[in-house]
Amino acid sequence: MATIHDVARLAGVSTSTVSRVLSRSRAVHPESEAKVLAAAEELGYRHNAVARALRTSRSHTIGMLVPQISNPFFPALVEAVERRLDREGLVLFLCDSQRDAEVEARRLLALVDRQVDGVIITPFDATASVAAVRGVLGRLPVIQAIRCVEGSLTDWVGVDDETGFRLLVDHLVAAGRRRLVFVSAAPETNSSAQRRLDAVDAALRAHGLTAAQEPLLGRFEVDWGLDAAERVDLSAVDGIVCGNDAIALGMLRGLRRAGVSVPGQVAVTGFDDISYAEISDPPLTTVRQEWDALADACVRLLLHPSDDGPRCAAIAPTLQVRESTPSLEAT
Repeated sequence: MATIHDVARLAGVSTSTVSRVLSRSRAVHPESEAKVLAAAEELGYRHNAVARALRTSRSHTIGMLVPQISNPFFPALVEAVERRLDREGLVLFLCDSQRDAEVEARRLLALVDRQVDGVIITPFDATASVAAVRGVLGRLPVIQAIRCVEGSLTDWVGVDDETGFRLLVDHLVAAGRRRLVFVSAAPETNSSAQRRLDAVDAALRAHGLTAAQEPLLGRFEVDWGLDAAERVDLSAVDGIVCGNDAIALGMLRGLRRAGVSVPGQVAVTGFDDISYAEISDPPLTTVRQEWDALADACVRLLLHPSDDGPRCAAIAPTLQVRESTPSLEAT
């Protein structure tokens, strides 16, 4: 990544001259200005006058980049972040990467070019998004939210998956369900999927259990839950732990189509507590993401950058017991 020193070296001028040209803070000889602009263009250097730190914020805006705004999970997070920023007198600029790494990279640079004072990003892909995140490091504060790319590149804020799935598995076991299967997204390119797979394994081991069926791994989507409902071995399984609520909603629909009683024959749990979880049929037992706490941590880390290396804030969710699992009184 080109720096202001690289531009100065190529243009044959001082770094202070480069700074004056790009910030337009003082007049510079036209010949020097032309050299600086040509060098910056050749090197692909993008100048951001407020990138030094949020403490010198001049645009009073924060960029947020999510992989798919139509996913019910993200509107809840965006709303919470916007409310938190409003209390700081900051405005949110929202972008959708459309689950495309190239679009993601363009959107991220567009936010930098518009001189936002910081960025909150949920990377689309743990591997393919690395270049985009690296490309803006040092230009402005960056927080990765919920998901993260490979390597400890920036501060991260997300859910405490281990606590969340321990709550769910503890609840199912207390309700007499011990033959469990995990239905989630494939972890190859999604850091959240890997953490959740590990968390369920740890929760099962804490009870001396092993999965009743190999994990069914696809996508964090309703359609995958619907497909997975046909792959659950109902002769071996009495509880289905889903990696998120979208999968769980698809699972409930698929089981209903097959005439399977929930929770009579098999219990189903989700994760996130999106707006549809409470009105599903039956209402979904899940863990609730603490949206306001997540938003508060994101904004707090943006407003107080640190030079001591990447920081992590894992926010514990809370259990929401509903009719998709047996009541403890009935066990």
